Amino acid sequence: MELQQLKKRYESNGRMPAIFLGHGSPMNAIENNEFSNAWSLLGEALPKPKLILCISAHWETKGIHVTAMENPRTIYDFYGFPQALYNMKYPAKGNPGFINYLQEKLPEYVFNADLAWGLDHGAWAVLSSLFPAADIPVVQLSLSRDLSMEQHYNLGKSLALLRDEDILIVGSGNIVHNLGMMQNVQEGFPWAVEFDMYVANLLKSGSEARLVNYLDAGKAASVSVPTSEHFLPLLYVAGARNPEDELFFINEGYVYGSLSMRSVIYT
Repeated sequence: MELQQLKKRYESNGRMPAIFLGHGSPMNAIENNEFSNAWSLLGEALPKPKLILCISAHWETKGIHVTAMENPRTIYDFYGFPQALYNMKYPAKGNPGFINYLQEKLPEYVFNADLAWGLDHGAWAVLSSLFPAADIPVVQLSLSRDLSMEQHYNLGKSLALLRDEDILIVGSGNIVHNLGMMQNVQEGFPWAVEFDMYVANLLKSGSEARLVNYLDAGKAASVSVPTSEHFLPLLYVAGARNPEDELFFINEGYVYGSLSMRSVIYT
């Protein structure tokens, strides 16, 4: 599918896409490279949502938290980068009342209003390319440490109804994310490619529910996902998939050998 077909799909089914973005380095926010350029093109092709719900790898909590401030701060949750990155701001508004809407729609869950967090780089580093005007309210949903892999996926399934309310679900992480194995190479390590393709094939075959048991893929899985936080946002987006959706990939590449930049679009 060409990117320009995204709006046509929205016009035909009235359902906002759901997207998972392999975010990689925070430097993608200030560099013009193949990944940030693809996000920019994606943003131009997407229908404009009334709100963005972002699930970032970089916000883990006890219980499920939802940002509930009027003006979420830009969080610099990294160190050792050029000053230009710390000068970045993403002044999108929040939506303090959205948590009440979530609680009403999904009474089986307990959502905790959070007034301290904001937008971490898993959110603003990609949204600054997708929607550079920062004119769409953004709410972040945390990754609860209390949930199992299957429960994260099921929460994504529950959130799918938001897509029919003009709300864009954005998961931000990486399918393959092993910082300890990074090297200055352009191609993916064999184990990284193996696991990235394993996940891609599950998605293409409509077997996204099997992602909760990703360790079934063996050693390639355990090396590719040494900790789960960058993988979990994909479960939310995969859970939000509609049976009628078409699947589209962008940024099917690797950096430093051990990071997959694959992004996933359901529309």
